[in-house]
Amino acid sequence: MQVDLSSNFFDLFGLPVQFAIDESNLVARFQELQRQLHPDRFASRPAAERRWSMQAASYVNEGYQTLKNDLKRAIYLLKLNDVSVDEETDTHMSPMFLMEQMEYRESLEAAESAADPLEKLDAVRKQLKAGIREQTQTFGQAAGSDNWGEARTTVRQWQFLDKLAREVKSLEERLDV
Repeated sequence: MQVDLSSNFFDLFGLPVQFAIDESNLVARFQELQRQLHPDRFASRPAAERRWSMQAASYVNEGYQTLKNDLKRAIYLLKLNDVSVDEETDTHMSPMFLMEQMEYRESLEAAESAADPLEKLDAVRKQLKAGIREQTQTFGQAAGSDNWGEARTTVRQWQFLDKLAREVKSLEERLDV
């Protein structure tokens, strides 16, 4: 079995290069590749083949992790279209979006001292989920029409929301303890 380690992840999994994917096909192809490339199948082979098996299995895992996650898949599509996300250096955002982020942060800080912090966090999480769902739809539309400028802006906003959602989860776990 040969796996082209220079192919993009969509080609690797036999999927069209687009945001919307058939997750059942992704999972089925992943499982098939895992069976074929598992290092145990190459245990008695020469060292070079064992190394290749490890590299190929690692590449398949990376591809699967990228394509199964909406945000990672969106960033990957931007990369395939030579659009940089500039996570660390690009701080330009619409003022309205930045105001929303400040409100989320204030709600997050207020949750810790609220009478029922978990209820407050649940409300914030629901707002973030709605925002992420909106960013996902906007990205899909922008990418579908090859509007990579709008797609990039959407991903940048989505990253902010995703980070806040992870912070909500982390705070929730701390409060549960």
